[in-house]
Amino acid sequence: MGASEPEVGVQDQPLGTPALAPMGVGTWSWGNRLLWDYRPERDDPLLLRTFQECIKAGLTFFDTADSYGTGNLQGRSEILLGQGLARLPARQRQRVTVATKLAPYPWRLGRHGFCKAAAASCQRLGRPIDLVQLHWSTARYAPWQEKPLLQGLMDQVQTGGAKAVGLSNMGPRGLRRAAGWMADAGVPLRSVQAQFSLLSQQPLQPGGVLEVCRELGVTVVAYSPLALGLLTGRYTVSHVPSGLRGLLFGRLLPRLEPLLALMGEIGADHGSTPAGVAVNWCRAHGAIPIPGLRHPHHVNDMEQALGWMLSCHERQALDRASRELATLMPQNPFQSA
Repeated sequence: MGASEPEVGVQDQPLGTPALAPMGVGTWSWGNRLLWDYRPERDDPLLLRTFQECIKAGLTFFDTADSYGTGNLQGRSEILLGQGLARLPARQRQRVTVATKLAPYPWRLGRHGFCKAAAASCQRLGRPIDLVQLHWSTARYAPWQEKPLLQGLMDQVQTGGAKAVGLSNMGPRGLRRAAGWMADAGVPLRSVQAQFSLLSQQPLQPGGVLEVCRELGVTVVAYSPLALGLLTGRYTVSHVPSGLRGLLFGRLLPRLEPLLALMGEIGADHGSTPAGVAVNWCRAHGAIPIPGLRHPHHVNDMEQALGWMLSCHERQALDRASRELATLMPQNPFQSA
């Protein structure tokens, strides 16, 4: 896709469905102690300021999940988003699109398995859900559950608890199957979330999620487009984050130096950063990136990135530079075929 082609997410949508912006904000880290060392007393004020800065910058599409927040903090991401929304004037609040994912835990059984979960998410957010998503498929361990749970999400649209339904972590076979069920029920599939970045390009393979979604007219939402921060240009072999991410970064960063150098050059040509290049690479391939933002100064990079697109030549150069790195990132264990 060249810079002159239309952006994903701004095309006409069926009446009543939420319009998804060219870029969103991921909130996986909001409440996550394991990977992101979340501490409420330190981080909550920063996260709420980050939310406010996002709104000022025109980043009004937020993605969350009822499972975000480790241990007894589960649901913390939705709570923080709800607090941020409550502080907005009514007119601004109406312009915000919130997508949340409901986890198909084993105790959430059958068509009504998500009823309490959806109601709890709405309570934490303080509003109905714009886009309710199946967090992952049960096809690998409880295939009989997949269709009833999806029917339950479609029921949320029928009863007004949500405006549209999406999927997450579902491969091309499951995607076709689920889209067929939804079409038969008269509730079109709105979006599919996939792990997608310069270091995680499985959706881009022939017959992959991107190709199937183009065929079906479904929007692809790219999560982890910055590869947990590896593609931001902020880290070096001698400067890595603490904890589990630091172990991963120390192993991978030496292999990324040529790619990061190219990203820096391209970014400089546009007055941008490697992070801006990374998200625009996703956009150039037809996906809506939802980078995780945890600090107000992260917002400026993403606001600036919205003002330009990669040229066809730049995208191809990045494709070539990342070819041997395209499956470098560990894949989500919940991904299904």
